Amino acid sequence: MEEVLQFLKKCGTYYLATVDGDQPRVRPFGTANIFEDKLYIQTGKSKDVSKQIQKNPKVEICGFAEGTWVRVAGELVRDDRIEAKTSMLDAHPDLKAMYSAEDDNTEVLYFKNATATFYSFTGAPMTVQF
Repeated sequence: MEEVLQFLKKCGTYYLATVDGDQPRVRPFGTANIFEDKLYIQTGKSKDVSKQIQKNPKVEICGFAEGTWVRVAGELVRDDRIEAKTSMLDAHPDLKAMYSAEDDNTEVLYFKNATATFYSFTGAPMTVQF
C-alpha cells in the first residue's frame, strides 16, 4: 500500500471515478494518506462526489507519472473520527484553509477490498491488494 501512496504523490493529481445513477463521473483529486494501515482520500460532504460515494461506494482512481499508471479499484468507507481527519489535514496542510477536523463538512474515506494495478508500456502489470 505504501507504494500506491508514493506513486499517487508522484502523480500529484489523480482521477477519481464514481457513478451517478447510470452516468460515470470523473474528477481530479490530490489527497492521499495512510492512517492506521489504510489508504485514505479526502473530500467535502457537501460535494456531489460525496453523495455519489455514499450511494455507491465502489470507485476507481487512476494516476499517471513517468510512463507508468496505477488504477485502484475498491470501496470507500467514511471515517468520521477526528483522528483520521487530523491525520489527513496534517499530511496536506494546504487543506486547512478550507477544512477542519472538527467541522461537519470534512470527509475522509478509506479503501476497503482494494486492488491497485500498476501498468506501463514496457513491463508486465504489478498488482497490490489491500
